[in-house]
Amino acid sequence: MFSTKLKDLRRQAKMSQEKMAEKLRVSRQAVTKWETGAGVPDIENVKAIASLFDISIDELLESEERSRQKGDYLYDSTTEYDIDCGKNYDITFSGAKKVSLCGYKGEKIRVRLASDQIEEIQSVFKVRIDDVRKKIDIDVRRFGNMTESRAKKELDVFIWIPQQYTGEAEISGNTSVLELTRMEAKNIEFSGKTERVLVHDVTGHVEINSNEDMNIVCAGLCGRLDINQLSSTSRLTVPENMEFFAVKKGIGNHIYYEKEGGTAEDFSVKEEEIDDSTNMIELNGMKSELIIEAVPEPEFEV
Repeated sequence: MFSTKLKDLRRQAKMSQEKMAEKLRVSRQAVTKWETGAGVPDIENVKAIASLFDISIDELLESEERSRQKGDYLYDSTTEYDIDCGKNYDITFSGAKKVSLCGYKGEKIRVRLASDQIEEIQSVFKVRIDDVRKKIDIDVRRFGNMTESRAKKELDVFIWIPQQYTGEAEISGNTSVLELTRMEAKNIEFSGKTERVLVHDVTGHVEINSNEDMNIVCAGLCGRLDINQLSSTSRLTVPENMEFFAVKKGIGNHIYYEKEGGTAEDFSVKEEEIDDSTNMIELNGMKSELIIEAVPEPEFEV
């Protein structure tokens, strides 16, 4: 993929995102979007990137074209549904290896089930989409001999919803990886089991209810992140230039901080310094621990 190719070229050149952005005369946020697949450069920037790394445009785009020709999964099934107004979403699934919820500029809900192992994917999974007034119910169901255990090892679920028609979203189920990208919603709430979470280019209130030990990467948030846990230890990685106010509630909870690979003093914004642009991070529940680590460039590898 182009995003992977770009990241590899930058790392081989031992160049930071900030330095690359400076040379291309773009923002660091633009580079982050290109490297995470949340955006693509225009033709002028493609030319500039090729020139920067001294390769041809064909060579730069070669891996992307090969990926399109080959296909990224052996088996898949896609369900679409047209909408024309704002909706709230209730999304449920009965086990998956990865669940990705992404906003896009379109007017269709698209649900893609994909796997390299499940040849019978179209018969053992069904996607049901119900449109009831101002709410859309999306239910990914298992059939036949398909077990949740196998689904959690071999099934990836991709859900695209129109950005202009997104109200609130509730997600429930069990998945190893949860990705929330390019979303602008009043509230996005996940309830279930998950181990790894990506929050990237999200505006709104994100709430994660899970008692698993989680690794959460926040690569772009404008709003609030609530983490609700019982007797769990989780790690949250944020950009070092992200301003946030952290608060712990509940009983017996603790928040610790790390920077440059070691423990650090509390680097969150003080309560008296909060303004409308300050992000908020809240730990709630009981007997849980959250380590907030600040790094130059949060990375999320699947």
